[in-house]
Amino acid sequence: MKILCCIIDGLLIAITACLYGIISLQQSLLFSVPIFLLLFVAINIFPSIYNIKYKNIRLRICAEGSDLLCAFLIGAFISVTVHIIFAFFVLPEFLFQYILSCICLLFTLSISFWNGIIRVYTTSVQLGLKYRVIGVLCGFIPIANLIVLAKIIIICYNEVNFENEKILLNEYRKSQSICKTKYPILLVHGVFFRDFKYVNYWGRIPNELIKNGAEIHYGNHQSALSVADSATELIKRIKQIVKETGCEKVNIIAHSKGGLDCRYAISQCKADKYVASLTTINTPHRGCLFADYLLDKAPDRVKNTVAKSYNFSLKKLGDSNPDFIAAVYDLTNERCEQLNKTTIDSSEVYYQSVGSKLNKATNGKFPLNFTYYVAKYFDGANDGLVSEQSFKWGDNYTYLTTKGNRGISHGDMIDLNRENIKGFDVREFYVQLVNDLKTKGF
Repeated sequence: MKILCCIIDGLLIAITACLYGIISLQQSLLFSVPIFLLLFVAINIFPSIYNIKYKNIRLRICAEGSDLLCAFLIGAFISVTVHIIFAFFVLPEFLFQYILSCICLLFTLSISFWNGIIRVYTTSVQLGLKYRVIGVLCGFIPIANLIVLAKIIIICYNEVNFENEKILLNEYRKSQSICKTKYPILLVHGVFFRDFKYVNYWGRIPNELIKNGAEIHYGNHQSALSVADSATELIKRIKQIVKETGCEKVNIIAHSKGGLDCRYAISQCKADKYVASLTTINTPHRGCLFADYLLDKAPDRVKNTVAKSYNFSLKKLGDSNPDFIAAVYDLTNERCEQLNKTTIDSSEVYYQSVGSKLNKATNGKFPLNFTYYVAKYFDGANDGLVSEQSFKWGDNYTYLTTKGNRGISHGDMIDLNRENIKGFDVREFYVQLVNDLKTKGF
């Protein structure tokens, strides 16, 4: 149905683009001009009735933009081919009319192209900065521009279909509230980030959980402190949530260093009475050997300069007393070994862990594409920061990757880039993870 609509739209664009040339040669067809112009305007407003099926306006606009770009390619191929053939029959006798027809061709195709590209550029999430920039840079390079445009169309079609299926799935299971756990979910961020209202550390994950019945809270602790100091802030936050909601306990899902902070809070700050379960996501439970190396080799002057700049910046963003050096040192292999010896798991808490593997550095996005090689040299297989051997903790361990070169990075596990990864739906992973907690009675 959609393909047929695009073909019809492409034919209408081609006819409109060739309309001046056709009328110049056969004036008896002049009556058809208003009809085709109206149809051309119509398809540029509503490219396909098929798009009514999409459940929100962003997806509909993105789908319509993709349809227009697809129709543009079809229309451009047909109309340009027709003009090339016409050239052998009408030149040089009808040179002026031919030039005017070519101008009309460019004008008509430009309307459909810009209409489509503006729609997808303003609504697509999956294009990201990368393909938006590539599209601009390759826009005036013959052949390359067509290849990039085809790639943009495919990305957008995949996005709208994938997102629409997720909406339909959530509508279907809404009444089941599969993420409505006995105790609410507390999401705890990792180092060097904060919980901001408008830029969520966890990407699209919290909203997906909420749609499926979850009650979500955030740690709201500072971005960079020692494990002990972060744990002190977290126990206060946990008690606050318990007091305000009357929930008795929370289920913690903690990413990266947040997992160490929570383990310390449970064992050393007596938070075990308020915690039903702890799920650590890509947490360096055994540290990062390459972190030890970098800290040992970096001159004190460099470390202090970086720390001072970071601490100053984060104070401006809301941290009261950030400590870059303390946070980094607590991620080293030596500090984590000490933590594991002194921080004993509570029998009152269910512990489980998740880790992932990045298969190719370039898929890690900046800066993980650089740190991947360092981590691999010292620690072997890793997620761009943390090694495979460091993830496992607790009664249940889940190790994730994908087929092929992509893999799943440290940032992918919190939906950092809001990217739909082939072979791994991060939002659905968390939905099923929380559903499992519900099944277990937490």
